[in-house]
Amino acid sequence: MKIAILGGTGDEGFGLGYRWAAAGHEIIIGSRKTEKGERAAADMKARLPQGSVSGTNNLAAARQAELVVLTVPYWAQEGTLESVKEALTDKLLITVVAPTGEKAARVYRLESGLSAAEEAQNQLEGVTRVVAAFQNIGAHHLLDLEHELDCDVLVCGAKKADKLVAMQLCKDAGLRGVNAGALQNARAVEELTAVLIAINIIHKSKSAGIRITGI
Repeated sequence: MKIAILGGTGDEGFGLGYRWAAAGHEIIIGSRKTEKGERAAADMKARLPQGSVSGTNNLAAARQAELVVLTVPYWAQEGTLESVKEALTDKLLITVVAPTGEKAARVYRLESGLSAAEEAQNQLEGVTRVVAAFQNIGAHHLLDLEHELDCDVLVCGAKKADKLVAMQLCKDAGLRGVNAGALQNARAVEELTAVLIAINIIHKSKSAGIRITGI
């Protein structure tokens, strides 16, 4: 697939893009500034010469892609989506956004009472569908293709077919995707990020994750 990663210069977006490029996908790294996206793409190509990677601004990346992945901080979500909205028509949007407050290791609830993923879906109503995934994955080992990522990915969304796309991308990144139900369930999934940050701090780790058993 041709995948645009908005905010792909950050650790998680870059790391996921790296793994997807290694799996054979075409990656377009988006950033607020074209030059920054191009620099990140050059970095990824240096690490993965056989990969199909390019970089540009967020809007140009979204226009070129078949699938769009949002990896910006929560405070940049609304503005980023507004800036690329015209390019998202009928293109599935997978959001990785997990809001955190000033104390990242404590659960942070948005004033809307919704998840960031639901807010994104409301903003894009009538334009496209949103799936939430990868909120609980740390970036620390993503660039090490030999490292086995010992965690599952909870995937939330309205349509099974859309979630299957996200779950395939989980597999391509070396992870197991688990259908976790409706997009509303992303509220709990996003909040789990703070719990995992706390666990990492307490146990002096960088790779705490979640495993779903019994399925």
